[in-house]
Amino acid sequence: MAQQEIQPGAHVLGIDVGGSGIKGGIVDLDAGRLLTDRHRIATPQPATPKAVAKTVRKLVEHFTWDGAVGVAIPSIIRHGIVHSAANIDPSWIGDDAVARFSGVLDRTVWVLNDADAAGLAELHFGHARDYADGVVILLTFGTGIGSAIFVEGELLPNSELGHLELNGDDAEHWASAKVRERDNLSWEEWAGRVNTYLQHVEFLFSPDLFIIGGGVSRRSEKFFPYLETSARIIAADLENRAGVVGAAWYAAQKGEI
Repeated sequence: MAQQEIQPGAHVLGIDVGGSGIKGGIVDLDAGRLLTDRHRIATPQPATPKAVAKTVRKLVEHFTWDGAVGVAIPSIIRHGIVHSAANIDPSWIGDDAVARFSGVLDRTVWVLNDADAAGLAELHFGHARDYADGVVILLTFGTGIGSAIFVEGELLPNSELGHLELNGDDAEHWASAKVRERDNLSWEEWAGRVNTYLQHVEFLFSPDLFIIGGGVSRRSEKFFPYLETSARIIAADLENRAGVVGAAWYAAQKGEI
């Protein structure tokens, strides 16, 4: 299996596995931007380890890419092992994701939580750079709610704040972007739920900044006027590209630029 050596100014393929789509793009590590259009393939159903790995390989083949790869997945990842599967198939739990992706791609692949990847991208390449000395929480609203917590610029991995209890259920079952569509909520109605959730998170962690990511970040003007916390709230600068960029950045760091 090839060990990828990543050099300064190198390019890395970042892949972001979501509940509905698997996205990828080649990232310029100096600028933190995509050098290619982001390519998306629908997440296989069921999203088993074998099926997802096969789709990831299709993405790599789409870019005819033989270099380093970073993969973000919606799971708790500890030492390469999957410990949760909220929005992918439960058969992932206990799977060695690093070994699986590295095996199917015949190279070392680095794997991390998807929201952590988005947070790393925002912290290093987005507006959150100005808040590296405080407490920053990124929340991604999509199929579920992902989270990334940074204290003085250091990541606390696998925070999973979407599973905080609200109204007797996981918060993401009540306030995710998927729920807005499922329940046909207006932006104002959905924002009320999001604000209740944000205020709960603020009470627990007292952040200086909330970054709102996921696809809805592109439409922040629709719901930001209804949000109110003591912490500043901003839309993700990289929008829904953040997971791809963060996965590539993480692979670069693990590869020791």
